[in-house]
Amino acid sequence: MHIIGGGLAGCEAAWQVAEAGARAVLYEMRPRRSTPAHRTALLAELVCSNSLKSEQPYGASWLLKQELRRLGSIELRLAGEARVPGGHALVVDRERFAAAVTAAVGSHPRIEVRREEVVAIPDGVVVLASGPLTSDALAAEIARLTGSDALFFHDAISPIVDAASVDTGIAFRASRYGKSLDAGADYLNCPLDRAQYERFLEALLEARAAASRLPDDVPFFEACLPLEELARRGRDTLRFGPMKPTGLIDPRTGRRPYAAVQLRQENLRAGSYNLVGFQNHLRFGEQERILRLIPGLEHAEFLRLGQVHRNTYLNAPAVLNDCQQLREHPRVFVAGQLCGTEGYVEAIAAGLMAGRHAAALARGAAPRPLPRATALGSLSHYLCNADPRHYQPANMTFDLLPAPEQASGRRRDRQARRAQSCRRALQALEDYLRTP
Repeated sequence: MHIIGGGLAGCEAAWQVAEAGARAVLYEMRPRRSTPAHRTALLAELVCSNSLKSEQPYGASWLLKQELRRLGSIELRLAGEARVPGGHALVVDRERFAAAVTAAVGSHPRIEVRREEVVAIPDGVVVLASGPLTSDALAAEIARLTGSDALFFHDAISPIVDAASVDTGIAFRASRYGKSLDAGADYLNCPLDRAQYERFLEALLEARAAASRLPDDVPFFEACLPLEELARRGRDTLRFGPMKPTGLIDPRTGRRPYAAVQLRQENLRAGSYNLVGFQNHLRFGEQERILRLIPGLEHAEFLRLGQVHRNTYLNAPAVLNDCQQLREHPRVFVAGQLCGTEGYVEAIAAGLMAGRHAAALARGAAPRPLPRATALGSLSHYLCNADPRHYQPANMTFDLLPAPEQASGRRRDRQARRAQSCRRALQALEDYLRTP
């Protein structure tokens, strides 16, 4: 079977195919051809954040990860081994994680990795997992095959700062409300008073955007808006968004700051941090000038600055069925952000499902969709049942799950309802796995 794309979805799909006993050819065009966002030739490179979201029990992201682990996700296992402090989030050392995935996939006896660009979809069973930065040639081929135009939106990545250049006399270690795996030391926080916030905001609003080769009419994705776009939506938008000070106390004053910038650890050495939620589309010189207005970052050395790139995804409900197959070409499966999942864990989930379904088809069996009650099944249900006229990529949220049954005569609180939904989902998954 052919898996096109060596990102999270493609690597997970290849692993699932191989573990099912079939042979997989995994295509990745890097390093022969790079992209605007990637920096290495490693498989499963994380180009935006290094967080795989919350591990808080009975949360939507927790549930999705629990299901993936029970289905043997290689990437969830390796993410756990590459974990770095990040409060209750699963945060990884991105280089260690990508290197581990590259080694595991490359050494599997039933996976062949080919470093070449695919411009035509091969014969046989295929998983398309070329991701948000699908090459122009392959995007045109996909559009021809589906009979519809690919959709595009802008996406952005956050800056990374050298840890040694952060002034820890100002920046303090803490997680919101003290939620941390090691006594509140998971994040660095740069506090701003009102005057500092206003000065930063004015500079941001006056800054020049970077030159872009993207069409002017391509919209930003609402879940990943550039910092300057958020700032234009109101003077307090940043304080209620990426700069919210909620749950933080500045030890120098004993009070909550007016605004705060959180820095999340990038690797096990704690040698670098990314600015959480600070994706932007500013010229590099402007970025450095403005970001150094943040207290604690006055002398910051940036290892990577923010960028905007094009993301590509299909109008999934118009072309996919509930097993992620193209309706008109059922030998072709689509996985990851190309089918409209948003987020690392969701990309892994779509890759795992596509790989399992593709392996079943290759055996001559009919692919079985995951139960609707599960997070995986609900994510798949959204992909093929959303309104194709207003389709937007989706994260896993409780809104995608079926509503839980409500006990007669009384209202259940939200936490109890969510716990009920999670227990029902995990039981449905166990029942699914016991059914041949």
